[in-house]
Amino acid sequence: MTEMNRADSVVSEAAILVGVLLPDRSFHGPPLDELEGLARTAGTRIVGHLVQRREVPNAAAYLGTGKVEELTRLAQAADADVIIFDNDLSPAQTRNLEKATGVKVLDRTELILDIFASRAQTHQARLAVELAQLEYAMPRLKRMWTHLSRQKKGVGLRGPGEQQLEEDRRLVEKRIRDLRSRLKTIERRKQREVAARDELMTVSLVGYTNAGKSTLLNTLTGSDVHTQDALFATLDTRTRRWQLPGWGPVLLSDTIGFIRDLPHHLIASFKATLEEARQANLLLHVADAGNPAAADQISAAYKVLEEIGIQKKDSLLVINKIDALPNRARLDGLLNRYPNAVPISARNGHGLSQLANAVSEALSRSFVDVDVETGVENGRLMAYLAAHGEVLSKQYCGNRVIVHCRIPQRYLGALNKDGVLIRRRPGGGTPPPDELQSSPAQPIEDVA
Repeated sequence: MTEMNRADSVVSEAAILVGVLLPDRSFHGPPLDELEGLARTAGTRIVGHLVQRREVPNAAAYLGTGKVEELTRLAQAADADVIIFDNDLSPAQTRNLEKATGVKVLDRTELILDIFASRAQTHQARLAVELAQLEYAMPRLKRMWTHLSRQKKGVGLRGPGEQQLEEDRRLVEKRIRDLRSRLKTIERRKQREVAARDELMTVSLVGYTNAGKSTLLNTLTGSDVHTQDALFATLDTRTRRWQLPGWGPVLLSDTIGFIRDLPHHLIASFKATLEEARQANLLLHVADAGNPAAADQISAAYKVLEEIGIQKKDSLLVINKIDALPNRARLDGLLNRYPNAVPISARNGHGLSQLANAVSEALSRSFVDVDVETGVENGRLMAYLAAHGEVLSKQYCGNRVIVHCRIPQRYLGALNKDGVLIRRRPGGGTPPPDELQSSPAQPIEDVA
C-alpha cells in the first residue's frame, strides 16, 4: 500500500478515546487532550470519549467490567472502527477488549509508533521505527495468529498455528538483529560525525513535541526546515550554523520531540538521532507557554533526558510561544516556577536578543582564561591553542613565550606536557609583562 493510500485508509477510521486515570497521574486541562492530538495526527476522526478513575488497572481489561460494557455500547452506537487507550495495555488486555467490543483496540505506544511510521522520511528514521515496531510486536505475535486453526489437544495455538507462530517469531527475531546491527553502524558513524565538529561549539534544541523547536531553528539561523503545528513533525536531526551575536558561529541542532511516556523502544531505536543532544555543549530546552500542561511537559522532557543519560548536561529553559498567551498570568506563573527561564516568541522574534545573551553566557562557563607558557620553538602547541581557543595576546621573555588565551576546559588536558606551564587568570585582563615574568606558573595538572 502506498503512503498516500495508507493515509487515506487511516483518515476513514472513526476512533473512540479511552483513558484510565490512576493516582500517579495529574492533569491540567481535559485528561484526553494529548491523546486527541495524537489520534488526529494519526489521521483518525474522534467520535467518542470514555474516562474512568481507578486505584489500579483491571488485570483482565484495564477498565472495570461495567466500563467495558459501556465502551461496547458506545462503540456500537458510534460505529467506531478503532478504540485508542491513553495507557499501555498488555497483549491479554488488548485481546480481551477486542473480544468484548468487537472493535480493533490500540494502546498509547502502538498509536505513537504508527505516527512515527507515517512521518519517517530518512532511511535512518525508517529503520529506527521498524525496529521499535517489531520489538513492540514480539510479545503480541500470538494475538495476531488467533484466527488460525486449533487442535483439541491443546489450549491456545497448537498444530499449524503453533508452527506458523514459531516461524514468524524466528523471522522477526532475525529482522530485529539485522536492524540493530545496521542502526549500530549508523550510530557509530553519527558519533564520529558529531565528534569531528570540534572546531565549533554545539547547541541542541530539545523539549516536548510541538513546542516550536523547528521554528526557533529557522528564526535563529535563517534556514527553512519543515515546520508544522502537529505532534512529531520532526523525526530527524537537522543542524545549521547560528551566528551567535557577541560570540561567533555555533552549530544549532533540532532534535526529535519528546512526549509523556515516550515508548522505551523508540528511545533506544532513535539513539543515533539523539547523538547531537548527547554531545552538545549546551541544551536549549524549549517549552510551549500556551499549553495548559506546560509544567507537566517540562517535567516529562526532563524525564526523557534522564532516560538517555544527559539530564546533568548544562541546559537553558526557553519558554516559547508567549505571543499566543491572552495575558501574562500563565507566563508569570511559569517564570515564578522557573525563574532562570528565558521567555521568547520564535514566531515574532520577541526575546531572542535576551536568549542570545543567555546562550553566550552559558557557553562561556565551559571556557577558562589562562596563560600558557612554553618555548618559542613549540609551534605545535601554538597551533593547537589557535585551533581550539582564542589567543588574546602573546608576551615574549627570552626563549619563552606566554600566551594569554580563552580555551574550552576539555582541551586543557592535552597541554599537560613537559616544558609547558599554565596559570589561570582569576578575573581576566592581561597582566603587565613584569608580573608574567615574576609570577610562578602552575603545572597544568594543578588547574585542569
